Amino acid sequence: MTDPKTDLKLLALDSEDLDVISATTQDGVVRVPDMGFAQADHRFALLMNRYAWEIGADNARSKGQRKRAALHFDRVNGVKVAGIDLNAQEGVLELLDIRFEPQEEPAGTIELRFAGGGTVRLDVECIEARLQDLGAAWAAKAKPEHAP
Repeated sequence: MTDPKTDLKLLALDSEDLDVISATTQDGVVRVPDMGFAQADHRFALLMNRYAWEIGADNARSKGQRKRAALHFDRVNGVKVAGIDLNAQEGVLELLDIRFEPQEEPAGTIELRFAGGGTVRLDVECIEARLQDLGAAWAAKAKPEHAP
């Protein structure tokens, strides 16, 4: 039960664009084996079940919707992981946000921050990220809540 008109397809080429992708993927659930670095292609990619914030809950009983989505970053020269056990085949992470820290612009570091303190840091030539919904959608079990 998905409407292709509501499937997202976003491109980020600067930090403002990346902020939009960050907001769209907030509370995305990522399995540890569903992310990886293709060094030869200079690409870091992950699959997630993202909460569809742009759809929201259509009534008081609805908890909203989750969608399967792919996110990848191009022009990645290196990846550093902290606080995440990459061998945890059943490990699940909750994405909090994505930030860009410029160095010698347009180069910099993109940081994916996860609940519990885990991070993935991408050393990039420039910002080039793509998010695309993959069509699968289902009712969310709960709407993510955040303290004010």
